[in-house]
Amino acid sequence: MSKKKKISTARFVNAKITSTISITLVLVLLGLTILILFMGNGLSNYVKENMSFSIMLDNDISDAEIKRLRKNLDAQPFVKSSRFISKAEAKEQLIKDLGEDPEELLGYNPAQDAIEIYLHSEYANNDSIAVISPKIKRQNNVRDLLYQQEAIDLINDNLSKITMILLILAGVLLFISFALIRNTIRLSIYSKRFIINTMKLVGANGNFIRKPFIRNNILTGIIAGILADVVIFLILLYFSKEYAKMQIISVTDLLIIFAIVILIGILISTVATYFAVNRYLKMRTENLYYI
Repeated sequence: MSKKKKISTARFVNAKITSTISITLVLVLLGLTILILFMGNGLSNYVKENMSFSIMLDNDISDAEIKRLRKNLDAQPFVKSSRFISKAEAKEQLIKDLGEDPEELLGYNPAQDAIEIYLHSEYANNDSIAVISPKIKRQNNVRDLLYQQEAIDLINDNLSKITMILLILAGVLLFISFALIRNTIRLSIYSKRFIINTMKLVGANGNFIRKPFIRNNILTGIIAGILADVVIFLILLYFSKEYAKMQIISVTDLLIIFAIVILIGILISTVATYFAVNRYLKMRTENLYYI
């Protein structure tokens, strides 16, 4: 192999590596935004499903009736889990909150037996609770259902605003990603503008000329997408170790994100290549020297 051919090959490889890395970095940024969007949905469900609602029980309820009531509640489609809180346990919590024993002041234990329930995320809103509440209150030995309506409204409103902001951010980054990848591909095709022009002069049609460039950049998009997925996975792996208790994204969602990143890499690379090659196909030969 001649020295000139070696230099040409080295330049091509370097340009290909630079192009792939550039596209990878853009896809990492976009992929992280999509990941945050999915995690925002997971975080929303996590917060909603960790809001508890207290069912206050009659004073004379027996252990058998408590077990029966819990069994009935756990069988409901809106209940994720339940936990019984005895008077003694509730009293200990009051002592921690107040700093003194309320029984010494009042002469009796003001706490009541209660069942704490956690709802599935889709039911953790005031509209659903308004329907659920009468069903729970109709149960035997149930005195009242306590929940913080304003807190639920505030949480749902804030989560909706965060989701909207993330959607707008994802849209903006998608546009920026397209512009950056398009410029990267245009620069890589710029060096081959005379080859494109020569092929056009010898009679090759547009589809024939575009095909190898599109195929080549689709491969680049796939490689960049895979590399971006690896980087995103490593970042997620690091944070999952730091916050192991908060499992707010499923394996299925993660696979969907990885697939989206690769598809975006392919789609943007294909579209950008198509228009970049078209630019030089439409350009007159004498104008190629002035760009």
